[in-house]
Amino acid sequence: MAGIGELAEGPLHAALKQWLARPGDSFEVKVDRWVVDLVRADGELVEVQTGGFGPLGPKLDGLLDRHRMRIVHPVPAVRRIVRVDADGVILSERRSPKRAGVLEVFDRLVAFPSLIGHPHLVVEVLLCREDHVRAPTPTRSRSGRRTRDPGVRHLAEVVDRHELRRPEDALDLLGADLPTEPFTTAELASLLGVPVGLAQRVAYCLRLMELLEPAGRRGPAPLHHAVVG
Repeated sequence: MAGIGELAEGPLHAALKQWLARPGDSFEVKVDRWVVDLVRADGELVEVQTGGFGPLGPKLDGLLDRHRMRIVHPVPAVRRIVRVDADGVILSERRSPKRAGVLEVFDRLVAFPSLIGHPHLVVEVLLCREDHVRAPTPTRSRSGRRTRDPGVRHLAEVVDRHELRRPEDALDLLGADLPTEPFTTAELASLLGVPVGLAQRVAYCLRLMELLEPAGRRGPAPLHHAVVG
């Protein structure tokens, strides 16, 4: 029989809880007025968050000052698109051209970047091979419009993991040293090999972590400067 909170969880969320579990851990435990995905035998509270971090705000506000907490976020390093019929028979499979990476966690960290460095918080990023199982054709909404089936995420393998405990750990995710001279987010995007929108979110998080500071403007573009030391 499913425990509290398990009925609505997707297969990726369920698989990651099992992957993370150690002897003595407990699933779906009520702590104060919240239900926590996994409670370690040593007392650490573990939340698997496959989507945005915003919904975790009230839980963090209520628990973080009194409990050690770990937020685990999966990022699809390799994504396979699998189309199945109504009976679950595989009709086709292909590797998605989209190449995700660990920097995608900054899309989520915008919810609370200044919490990185809290003595009770660890954010763990898991790079995964995933299967996205979809219907054979685009679905239709109630209005009759065709919409792309986002699919259901399934875990195939965890290939790497990264922890954020201190703001400086966020710099380690970049895979490149920040320029010594002031730079724009467009230049940051080119350095990191990511879209400008993601580079903007990286810069926003690094500013809130006090790793970047404003450095004036170059024409209409704001400039950023890396904080040294």
